[in-house]
Amino acid sequence: MAGLDPSPERPAEREAGARGRLAEGQARVVAALVARGEVPAGFDPARMAVQAASLVAKRRAVVARLRPDLREIAGAGYAREFAAYAAARTEPPTGYRADAEDFARWLRKRHPQSRWRRWIRRLSP
Repeated sequence: MAGLDPSPERPAEREAGARGRLAEGQARVVAALVARGEVPAGFDPARMAVQAASLVAKRRAVVARLRPDLREIAGAGYAREFAAYAAARTEPPTGYRADAEDFARWLRKRHPQSRWRRWIRRLSP
């Protein structure tokens, strides 16, 4: 029979392939949003940048609620400090509590001799 593929793909194999492609595409989108990865084809880079900034703002707000001492330490520079911290990471930690503790460690390393010294000594190891 002309035109038939001699090794037709079974429906389960097709589905597994489609799921794999979907997972790869989702991973590229997540990397673009949280790890400064390349914006996948078909996505508006400006909108992706807005969404990525929104996700950092959400993380920053949650960390401030979990660790108000960090917000107090940074004062008016809190948003700037958190943005620098987030930009220095290739991916956020798993969970907001881990994010808060990592931010505390990052602040201590970044400002070991700063005006925050008495506060920073009390932060997580």
